Amino acid sequence: MWGRSFSSITSSTRNALKDKKWDVIVVGGGHNGLTAAAYLARAGLSIAVLERRHLIGGAAVTEELIPGFKFSRCSYLHSLLRPTIVRELELMRHGLKLLKPMASSFTPCLDGRYLLLGLNDQRDHLEISKFSRLDADAYPRYEIQLQKFCKFMDFLLDSRTPETFHGDSSFNNQLRDKWHKSVFWASCLRHALSLGQKDMVEFIDLLLSPTSKVLNKWFESDVLKATLAGDAIIGSMVSIQTSGSGYVLLHHVMGETDGDRNIWSHVEGGMGSISVAISNAAKEAGAYIVTDAEVSQLVVEESGRVNGVLLADGTQVYSSIVLSNATPYTTFMDLVPHSLLPEDFLRAIKNSDYSSGTTKINVAVDRLPHFQCCKLGHPEVGPQHTATIRIGSESMEEIDSACQDAWNGIPSRRPVMEMTIPSSLDKTISSPGKHVVSLFTQYTPYKPSDGSWEDPTYRESYASRCFKLIDEYAPNFSSSIIGYDMLTPPDLEREFGLTGGNIFHGAMGLDSLFFMRPVKGWSDYRTPVRGLYMCGSGSHPGGGVMGAPGRNAALVVLHDLTQH
Repeated sequence: MWGRSFSSITSSTRNALKDKKWDVIVVGGGHNGLTAAAYLARAGLSIAVLERRHLIGGAAVTEELIPGFKFSRCSYLHSLLRPTIVRELELMRHGLKLLKPMASSFTPCLDGRYLLLGLNDQRDHLEISKFSRLDADAYPRYEIQLQKFCKFMDFLLDSRTPETFHGDSSFNNQLRDKWHKSVFWASCLRHALSLGQKDMVEFIDLLLSPTSKVLNKWFESDVLKATLAGDAIIGSMVSIQTSGSGYVLLHHVMGETDGDRNIWSHVEGGMGSISVAISNAAKEAGAYIVTDAEVSQLVVEESGRVNGVLLADGTQVYSSIVLSNATPYTTFMDLVPHSLLPEDFLRAIKNSDYSSGTTKINVAVDRLPHFQCCKLGHPEVGPQHTATIRIGSESMEEIDSACQDAWNGIPSRRPVMEMTIPSSLDKTISSPGKHVVSLFTQYTPYKPSDGSWEDPTYRESYASRCFKLIDEYAPNFSSSIIGYDMLTPPDLEREFGLTGGNIFHGAMGLDSLFFMRPVKGWSDYRTPVRGLYMCGSGSHPGGGVMGAPGRNAALVVLHDLTQH
């Protein structure tokens, strides 16, 4: 149902694509590609978006895989989408509706206790005091410091990097380039000075440190530390003991909903509604969006400039500008002739870290799970059901052990899970009394040493392991299951084009951010192929349903067009 308003490849569509030269072609109809298309179409350019799958959205997609149950199949919560994009593209007018949870985080414990955060400041203090009075007093100071850092990050997220200029250019263009860099660094310095030296040192310490060090400095309660540490390992194969994992912790608290920081909201209709809202803005501006249109290769003139793309069915679509929303690996290893790329660039793309420890399980259930530790007196939906529920996160040691299993080649024996129940707030995705449960599980190696994800029995054993772990906290969860859909790292790669199953289009370590994303020397969305730009999560500022790479890339294209 989510693809019905878009053209799929038919003879008339094929003719419409090939009978004109487009100003810009966008390869991939994920949320970043759609964002770039919307900004470029609003600037008056003719845009064709080509999506390989039968529906748009990439990893921000809603699919009805079990009759009556609509799953946010990959990404599952909203927070990181840049407020500038929501405002500039008028996404609320285009159908985006956010549903704030009653609480932000719920961690059940096997000893009968629980930690429920996000109701209000007073309740947070009471909840944390159950485990440590010192931590309850420290928690507001921790939140305030992270919010300071997030304000600094806002500037970086909405800016393109001041990358070294590539190629020949006129004196005037070089002057403009130097002016842009000067403005960027002046703004960066101003933001750094506003933090002050003490906070700037703390900020650098957070970026470089292991998550365990950051949280041990602030807190003593293992349950609170483990609850917060969950944000530092999302979508990665890193441990909370890994240096630099502190940045991922920050990355996942710098989002907002309606101006409120670190609020992860559900989206009415599922995450596909974000992509549909962006596509509505793009279509209103004149963008042409086509599904079932797989791009097989880039077409490049003898001069070395892009001249369009070739589809898998043999259709050639012409344009002198192409934006790729595919992963860097797919773009440069599969779509671009290697002879056009510098050896060091190709080597860097090939050897980038695309590893992932993520398996997503979408579950249809016939009743809400009831956690035996949490008896709040709600007859049906309680605040705990609307929150991010952290399973297997009672201690830092538990998280570390789960990672060590994967490093040893086997799926975690006790997986770390983020469990969300979007139907607790969204009545459009399941029938009354029935619910949609999303399980974001870690850690699962791409190629396990003790079996294969291609083996149905092996797959089922991992899903059963996850369900039985939930049963320990919410008895009879397994018996409530109507059906489920499971996406292991190879599934995420095959179905959604996520190289290695990495949900961020590449690791988010400090060696893969800012000037280093996707590789050193090419962080400004431009590529060694003239006319080819990157606009996906593999470019600055990285992954998550953020839209910033798409917006920033579009602004770079518009800037370059004014220079010619």
